[in-house]
Amino acid sequence: MNCIYESLGWLLQAPEDFSSRLRYASSVDDLIELAKFSLDENQLRRLSIKFQSLQSNQEMKTNNDFLSPLIPMKIGIISNATTKLATPALVGTALRFGIALDVIEAEFNQIAQEAFSSESAFTGQNLGAVLLAIDYRGLPLLPSPGDKVSAEKNVQECLGYIKSIIRSLRTKTGAQIILQNIAPPVEALFGSYEGRLPGTMHWLISNLNRELDALIANDIFILDIAGLAANLGLENWHDPILWNVAKLSFAQRYVPIYSDYVCRILAARLGKSRRCLILDLDNTLWGGIIGDEGLEGILIGNGDPTAEAYLNIQRTVLDLRERGVVLAISSKNEDLTARQPFREHPDMLIREEHIAFFQANWFDKASNIKAIADKLSLGLDSMVFLDDNPAERMQVRRELPQVAVPEFPRDPALLPRTLIAAGYFEAIAFSEEDRNRASFYQHNAKRTQIQNQSSDMDAYLKSLDMEITMSPFDDAGRARIVQLISKSNQFNLTTKRYSDLDVKEFEDNKFFFTSQIRLKDVLGDNGMICIIICKKDSHVWEIDTWLMSCRVLGRRVELAVLQYIVMNAKASGASKIIGVYRPTDRNVIVKEHYKKLGFNKIHGDTEIESWVLDISNYNFQEVPMRFKYID
Repeated sequence: MNCIYESLGWLLQAPEDFSSRLRYASSVDDLIELAKFSLDENQLRRLSIKFQSLQSNQEMKTNNDFLSPLIPMKIGIISNATTKLATPALVGTALRFGIALDVIEAEFNQIAQEAFSSESAFTGQNLGAVLLAIDYRGLPLLPSPGDKVSAEKNVQECLGYIKSIIRSLRTKTGAQIILQNIAPPVEALFGSYEGRLPGTMHWLISNLNRELDALIANDIFILDIAGLAANLGLENWHDPILWNVAKLSFAQRYVPIYSDYVCRILAARLGKSRRCLILDLDNTLWGGIIGDEGLEGILIGNGDPTAEAYLNIQRTVLDLRERGVVLAISSKNEDLTARQPFREHPDMLIREEHIAFFQANWFDKASNIKAIADKLSLGLDSMVFLDDNPAERMQVRRELPQVAVPEFPRDPALLPRTLIAAGYFEAIAFSEEDRNRASFYQHNAKRTQIQNQSSDMDAYLKSLDMEITMSPFDDAGRARIVQLISKSNQFNLTTKRYSDLDVKEFEDNKFFFTSQIRLKDVLGDNGMICIIICKKDSHVWEIDTWLMSCRVLGRRVELAVLQYIVMNAKASGASKIIGVYRPTDRNVIVKEHYKKLGFNKIHGDTEIESWVLDISNYNFQEVPMRFKYID
């Protein structure tokens, strides 16, 4: 059996004509499509070279639209090992995640010099992140078997060294840090007792990794190389010959999955982690076809290997829902027939109440997925579609390239591992609101259903009994605020990204007005749904950041928020509010935002639009919600 991680088994294998397609590729879209295949190190390197070649040619033509729809990002890499072979693979892999990656490499094994020197390769590079990739051979680890005092001191010395590197890199670059944890060596001198005995190499590394986990913050992320190496097998991961010959810290056949792991974190920083899992039913959630074989004929439950495999699939799906992944159904079936197992089968773990949107009909899957995205107010790039039918997968890939469509293993027992290994739902933080996301969207679908049944919009909004809470940025909300700023792309007027330290500065700066806004209604708590940052002047306020959850669109929250800004601006003596819109491929839905709210355009081009609202005689309107203000 091929290793799912090594082969990137959730992706289609590279086509036989890959070389030809790469040779004749003439656009970013062509390269993105090629990046969606499972590519080896050499293919990723060639893809990177082609991308850089196209990029150079276009730069000579000053074509600013060339990179669309990619998001440019520059990162640095610093390591005690050779990184030159991994760098092209990172660039090639990033295309699959919608990122135009530029990598700045520090010199080999010059960690302290690069971190502390004023002549670092990172100086003046405007890096978004720095990957700190140290393996166990790059740390002052000193085994002292049985000497717990010395062992604990050694762990703290290694931790102090890493923390000093991080502090210097953050001060020098202002970049976020991706900190690689440590994969232990293969050799265990004490056998099974190795991990229990203080001072052994495995004990030192295990305790150091726990300390590294504690460093996680809004601008420090852990790249779990210890976990990846364990999944692949330490003996496979560490190649002593390659280390001796070329100082490569892991076997080069794992460059593709290593690059994938790095790019998952980069994508998560940009809010590109998936949020919704759309499920087929027949031979996906259960074995067999419910319409042909009936309730008694489908396979789900204990006592049969295949039935137990589908039971485990459902457990995994529910586990994903518990961590905030929204579930939806798209099945070619009669609605009542499709719902029958959820309502009547005694071994079904997933029930209708777990599903945010249930779509069973005879339309094609691509059309149904678009309808689900619309009903849930989620972008197609938030979706993962799971279906056993290769024809359905092909159709969705062709019609909706933004949707992630993993390959379905031959044996359903391997599906949970494949789905999780794909990393579609990569997290760099986890909050209570993340945990409740599935419920948020489920309640939102109910709200949409109520709205569709109502002929009076005002009556519908009044029936929701909404309460909106406005409060300044604070310590308690900071993690969620940073998370929203990092990942919100659609309803985000400027898509500016701010770190934990930036947000803390906004809290303390009297020249800025900040607000975190929450919304409750009769169906539940929507959590934090809006972030506002305004730059205050004596006569003019400028809206630096206005982002909002798409799930509350159409409820006049935008007007309520504007009136809250106006109220505070007028109280400070301002007479005008400036709103800025920076167009991107993903925030088109807010193109008319300021116009709808009564602003007048004063400047606009392809890069930025400026709008102004005279508030000296602003006419406040009634909105269908109660206000709660917290100072």
